[in-house]
Amino acid sequence: MNRINLYLFSQILNSCTLVFFIFVSIAWLLQLSRLFNIMSNLQISPINILYLSILIIPNLISITLPFILIFGFVLAFIKFSKDKEIIAIFSFGLSINEIKKPIILIIILFTLSSVGLSFILSPNTYNIYKKNEHELRNSIKIDKINLSNFIKFNENLTIDFENENGIFKNILINIKEKNDVIIYAKNGKIEQEKNKIIFKLNNGFKIEIDDNSIESLKFDSYLSDFAIDEVKKYNKFDSNALNIFELLEDKNNSRNKTIIYHRIIDTLILVSISILFYFNIITKNNYKLKNLILFIILTIICLTIDNLLENFTFKNNYMIIFSIINIFLIHVFQLILNYSKINE
Repeated sequence: MNRINLYLFSQILNSCTLVFFIFVSIAWLLQLSRLFNIMSNLQISPINILYLSILIIPNLISITLPFILIFGFVLAFIKFSKDKEIIAIFSFGLSINEIKKPIILIIILFTLSSVGLSFILSPNTYNIYKKNEHELRNSIKIDKINLSNFIKFNENLTIDFENENGIFKNILINIKEKNDVIIYAKNGKIEQEKNKIIFKLNNGFKIEIDDNSIESLKFDSYLSDFAIDEVKKYNKFDSNALNIFELLEDKNNSRNKTIIYHRIIDTLILVSISILFYFNIITKNNYKLKNLILFIILTIICLTIDNLLENFTFKNNYMIIFSIINIFLIHVFQLILNYSKINE
């Protein structure tokens, strides 16, 4: 590669890096805010929440990678066009190949990044995230919860309460066994043991509902305890937490095959986006705003359809066919638009 190739490559990479920090920062801040909203009421330390948010960064990068490529290309070539650098390259008697080489290098870089993220780094870090989140959620003590919102301990026991500096108020308990039981108390104590939760309630009532009658009982004090489920062990069931080695351990499993296909198709979409930009924007030297916006819209539609296909249950053969059609659809649509412009 000559200096012009390296210059173009560095400028495209700089634009992609800028978009990378913008998109990933926004996505990370949104996830951090979500984690704080969910877990701050459970009195989990900010350091643990911050650590959890850092663990999902590789997954966020993997998700935003196509958008980084799309807007990185657009920003870089808007700059080249504005500064007349493309015209300068052709004025020196150089060909389109001087632009093709850095584009190919960018495609290789993003393809390797996509494969590495989706098959190795992102699943491993996401698995650590899910495991830590599971442990933090299941190590929560009731007396540390600031705001309760109908905590379900098992299929039969749900409670809600207000915790004011360790004083429990407006305690509501719903028990579903043979009959539906509702217990309310203005205040009381809640003690949590390994497999049992103990209620010492004051000033309330108990309502028991069966098919034929409703029984109501007021009380000044009420003592009861209920069995709760033991903390379940972490189970790696999330497909996002499975790396390539785990997927290939049982490669005959249709679910694992589907996950592998989806990740390969996501990488192919990156390549397809680059090809679309090269042949319909660069080779035609067409950097008008409406053409760049059309490119962005087409690629976002493609990514949206791809995301929808991942959420549908298809046989692998049909899924591959639909995904390939989706990839080629944007190229066909662009060709139709180009043809219509020629005939105008």
